[in-house]
Amino acid sequence: MSAEAAEALAIQALGFLAEDSERLTRFFGVTGLDPSGIRDQVGEPGFLAGVLAYLASDDETARDFVAQAGCAPDDIFRAHIALGGQPWEREIP
Repeated sequence: MSAEAAEALAIQALGFLAEDSERLTRFFGVTGLDPSGIRDQVGEPGFLAGVLAYLASDDETARDFVAQAGCAPDDIFRAHIALGGQPWEREIP
């Protein structure tokens, strides 16, 4: 995935989080950010990769995003990597 496509998907993911107050509140709670913090961080390296990592950390949220965005679940991971994010490992019980 190109960096441009990855950035577009991450921005779409951020919009997805922002359009629902419950999802956005949870995002703020987990990340410690607030609306002004997002504005400050959005241009920082790794921020958009972090948004995708956050999104992927919750199966239901990721599933809802994939359904809305019309992308494949693997696109979240591929975009995360394209934006310089480190591969993550999921715990499997």
